[in-house]
Amino acid sequence: MINRDQLLTIGDLHDFRTLLLSDITEILKAHKSSSSQQWLRSSEVIKMLHVSPGTLQNMRLNGSLRFSKVGGIVYYKYDDVVKMLEGNSNRGDE
Repeated sequence: MINRDQLLTIGDLHDFRTLLLSDITEILKAHKSSSSQQWLRSSEVIKMLHVSPGTLQNMRLNGSLRFSKVGGIVYYKYDDVVKMLEGNSNRGDE
């Protein structure tokens, strides 16, 4: 049990620092991996939706899939692609 009058050693502080840095590193890795998937390139969306590049272009043109274009590269929000997949799924009774 830790009490208020307990003495800390330099080793204790070093161990605490190591644990804290490890925890921060894990949090940053988790955040980076989730934020890196926020935007997808066309090739990734084509694989997810199993569509051709032309079909993906038609989805952009008819507004069924939102996108952003930066420097000639088209990006799609991951959540929008997932919503499209969920919206087009059948209930299994069809």
